[in-house]
Amino acid sequence: MDFAAYPLSLIFFASIVGILTASEIGRRFGLLNSRRSRQNISTLEGSILGLLALMIGFTFAMALSGFEQRRGAVLNEANAITTTALRARLLPAPHSTECIKLLREYVQVRLEITRRVLPPKENAAAIFRSRAIQEALWQQAKAVAVKNNAMVPTGLFIQALNEMFDRQEARHAVLLNRVPNTVLIALYGLAIVASAFAGYAAGLDAQRSRLPIYTMGALVSIVIFLIQDIDRPGPGLITVSQQPMLDAAASIAEFAD
Repeated sequence: MDFAAYPLSLIFFASIVGILTASEIGRRFGLLNSRRSRQNISTLEGSILGLLALMIGFTFAMALSGFEQRRGAVLNEANAITTTALRARLLPAPHSTECIKLLREYVQVRLEITRRVLPPKENAAAIFRSRAIQEALWQQAKAVAVKNNAMVPTGLFIQALNEMFDRQEARHAVLLNRVPNTVLIALYGLAIVASAFAGYAAGLDAQRSRLPIYTMGALVSIVIFLIQDIDRPGPGLITVSQQPMLDAAASIAEFAD
């Protein structure tokens, strides 16, 4: 099962229904066995809830690590593009003018890829276009190197260009760095089992209200939803700011041709 293929709203609705249903089923079984002692069940309930808390903390740490990597990748790529544009201005005409035009288009393509979730075909086309612009920039660098292979400014421009290429590939790799589906499935499975045991323990005491169990189930669902929201690179409640790329685009737009 690939969780990324489904909207977060649908996943949240399904998870809260599943967890609360497990609680209610557990409670009904508990009511059927209300004469039994709760001591052993309470111990087991506490152990499973503790394991659930540990699993949530582990998964949250994985998602947060990926989020921080994506945020750093945006800043690094924006800095690399800006540096390349600054060094392109040192090149002789008409290469400087052509490189600045290509970089203006390049930063817009990079923004389009990350600002919203594109359909697979559009995403592939945008990546293809960004690499085509990279090739055009490289051809400009080769043309300048033929005329003047001095370290300044040609060598510095080529160095910045290589860094910009590397930052794009690094950012693509980070976008694919997600919490494995196996971990999320294990987390949901543990949450359902824990909710069922909590409901069973509550059912052994017929006087206990459903409210605490349902509240716990809803809170667990919300926490798992937030973990998946942080883990997804696309739009959501928690997103990576694209301000560094926007600043880079604005800065390059102001450069004179």
